[in-house]
Amino acid sequence: MNFNMIAKANQIIAEEGKFDVIHAHDWLVAYAAKTLKNSYNIPIVATIHATEAGRNSGIHDETQRYINDSEWMLTYEATEVIVNSNYMKCEIQRLFGLPFEKISVVPNGVNLNKFSGMDRDYTFRRRYAMDNEKIILFMGRLVYEKGVQNLIAAMPKILEGYHDAKLVIAGYMNGKDVERMYKAADISVFPSTYEPFGIVALEGMLAERPIVVSDAGGLGEIVEHRETGMKTYCGNPNSIADSILELLYNPELCANIVKKAKAKVKNYNWAKIAQDTHFIYQKAICETMAEKQRKQLEQENAQKTKKAKGTEKEITNLAICL
Repeated sequence: MNFNMIAKANQIIAEEGKFDVIHAHDWLVAYAAKTLKNSYNIPIVATIHATEAGRNSGIHDETQRYINDSEWMLTYEATEVIVNSNYMKCEIQRLFGLPFEKISVVPNGVNLNKFSGMDRDYTFRRRYAMDNEKIILFMGRLVYEKGVQNLIAAMPKILEGYHDAKLVIAGYMNGKDVERMYKAADISVFPSTYEPFGIVALEGMLAERPIVVSDAGGLGEIVEHRETGMKTYCGNPNSIADSILELLYNPELCANIVKKAKAKVKNYNWAKIAQDTHFIYQKAICETMAEKQRKQLEQENAQKTKKAKGTEKEITNLAICL
């Protein structure tokens, strides 16, 4: 893939001219980005969405080590590094030893019109639960780091405290069904054990449903406990169950959370994110130009010094001859 990307970039540069900046997303394109940077002196802006060490709670085999090393190389070669949460900024700094000022936090965004004019589709909802049942929704990939195992472990306690609860696990659905599912739910739960950001939390908030999240990673930055959602201890089924039961029995709390969450999610709009990203592009370009000028000055000074030494040597030799 990297070879094909380099070939295509070379073709575009030959036909259209150089790019101003290379924006590389994660380790898969690291070697293409590095090659193009060194070939054309174009600055790299790297976005690290997640790390191999974070996903796997450490590095355990050679494949993971290769990915980890590629991530380090990309952040080293980049002029600027973008992450989507303060949690990720700390993780990147800790793992790769980057200076804090090189890392900028630009959160992910959500389409604020995603659920505009959309009401609950009861025909769709009845595929999953009866009208008297409260749907507890898990939306996400079915992998360990998303924490669905902890939500499943919480269900016996939830059902003991509230008999008409129904857990719906939605892995992969088409776009419109995803939106219908969010609207069909009564509570959306995102109990991740590792989560750099958590776009699903924004979607749940935008759908005007109370959300329950773990305090892992970026989720803890999006949600304020009992204000814009409920925060639970990471990996703790009892904590998950307690938060869900409180919401099931407290409609006033649900209404307050939904109102404040919808107001907060407006901060994650794409216009602001694009503006922040553009500023980082400009910063990377300016830093690269400044570095180029610094090197030129160093070369000129070196040549002047060399010339001065040569002149001094000639004068010395002439004095000896005299």
